Amino acid sequence: MKKLLTKNILLLACALCCLGCSQRQPRHIIGVSQCSEDVWREKQNAELRLSSYFQDGVQLKFAAAYDSDERQIEQIDSLVNSGIDLLIVAPNQVQTINPAIDRAYDKGIPVIVFERKTSSRKYTAFMSADNYEMGRQMGEYIVTRLKGEGRVLELTGLKGSSPAIERHKGFVEAVQDAPGIQVVASLQGDWTEETAYNTTRQWLASHPDVHIDLVFGANDRTAMGARRAFEEVFRNTYTRFSQKGDGLPLYCGIDGLPGKAGGIRLVRDSILDASYIYPTYGDRLLQLAVDILDGKDFQKEILMQSAIVTRDNANILLMQADEIMQQGVRLDQLHQKADSYLKELGTQRTITWLACGITVLLIIVAVLFYLYYIGKIKMRRERVVNTLWNLAPETEAPAAPIVTPEAEEAAAPATTADTPEAETAAAPATTADTPEAETTDDETEGAASPTTSIFIARFKEVVESRMENSELSVEDLAADMNLSRVQLYRKVKSITGSTPVELLRTARLNRAYRLLLTTDRSVSEIAYQVGFTAPSYFTKCFKEEYGMLPGEVRNQ
Repeated sequence: MKKLLTKNILLLACALCCLGCSQRQPRHIIGVSQCSEDVWREKQNAELRLSSYFQDGVQLKFAAAYDSDERQIEQIDSLVNSGIDLLIVAPNQVQTINPAIDRAYDKGIPVIVFERKTSSRKYTAFMSADNYEMGRQMGEYIVTRLKGEGRVLELTGLKGSSPAIERHKGFVEAVQDAPGIQVVASLQGDWTEETAYNTTRQWLASHPDVHIDLVFGANDRTAMGARRAFEEVFRNTYTRFSQKGDGLPLYCGIDGLPGKAGGIRLVRDSILDASYIYPTYGDRLLQLAVDILDGKDFQKEILMQSAIVTRDNANILLMQADEIMQQGVRLDQLHQKADSYLKELGTQRTITWLACGITVLLIIVAVLFYLYYIGKIKMRRERVVNTLWNLAPETEAPAAPIVTPEAEEAAAPATTADTPEAETAAAPATTADTPEAETTDDETEGAASPTTSIFIARFKEVVESRMENSELSVEDLAADMNLSRVQLYRKVKSITGSTPVELLRTARLNRAYRLLLTTDRSVSEIAYQVGFTAPSYFTKCFKEEYGMLPGEVRNQ
């Protein structure tokens, strides 16, 4: 063990020393301020990242404001202060984000406004689809679909945002020339399905005798929220809302995304009657940014091409979109493999840089105790890894150590909530680091029997399905396993040497580790998502488990 630690220390020290002396700085640092986080923006962010692979020396920094003006202003200022070379921003509303955009522009930072407009003229380029034209064409489609006669309910987008304003205007102007089309109401939405559902439910409750033939949502999620509300009322009251078809209205939206829950598939499956593709064009957006930074010619105002999606063309559009997405996934995987190979090659070369002897010695002193501590914990916990997560089929947990055995059954806490108080309650009365507390090889082999494997697989499934609940208790886990708390505790302890509480915490930390690597969510959001009640306590546990802070995972 000591030889292995010494080898790891030397390799890490050499690598850190040489990489610190020779790491290449990015040529361009581009900040991306998204007004929200949804499937449309996730797709665009993925396109931006994929496109950066083909641009030499481009680094992207993402921020999502979750529909908060104040948060987006803070994030833009933070990106500017971090030293970005260019800002890409989708303003939450037309006017509210202007001060932050103006400050960036006045500092000489080029600004690309995309997808949503700003009333400020301090921007370098603007790129978006024509939201007015989308609303107008959807209005014309609705008139044709209803054959010039019918009642329509509209749900708009976020108040004050340019897409919501322009789509509504284009829709209204298209249907006003059809006297047989009546817009019964325009309900205020915010682009989310849940708000559309609640708003529609409230409106239907106050209009019990309503007659609606078609619902037009400002985006596909809004249309789907309204659909849920109508179907729920229909099931409960058997009220016929439309005299056509099955008595339920038709639903139209905008976005037309590919994928399992995207608008194109919803139209193909007759869940939505029509949608309109709202292109993301992350590749073109990044190319525009690089052209600006490289001093090349560019177009200041760019309108992206789009198209309506109906049942006539949904299938072919879906096949094309799915194929493009698959190619993107393959390219991303190829890039990751190539990047891994290059890193391995770089690590091998750094071993020859022994001239940085003084720096190496300083690093060895700094990390000696840390690596020894981590290695010691890893050895003590290796039994748990072999007998639980590796034993269960199709495990997805990262290669991280699991929490060490602590107490016997009498010391097990009644709750599994990850809080500092729960940690105090779980503290053992006596230490367990004795030869008697370790599991023998024979016991480990016994744990791999078919019956035990099924039990472990079931326990893992229960833990991973319920870990987001911060109030989850041992009694809850036992109930799901059809056991008493005492039975569950004894069985898990006998197989793994750890308590159910310890294994739950390990599973939470494992999932948090994956989320840090695969999403752009903040540390606080991930902490709550995996069941911790306090981000500070999550950070403490994460540091103890992996020897680094959560934020350092992404940096590495």
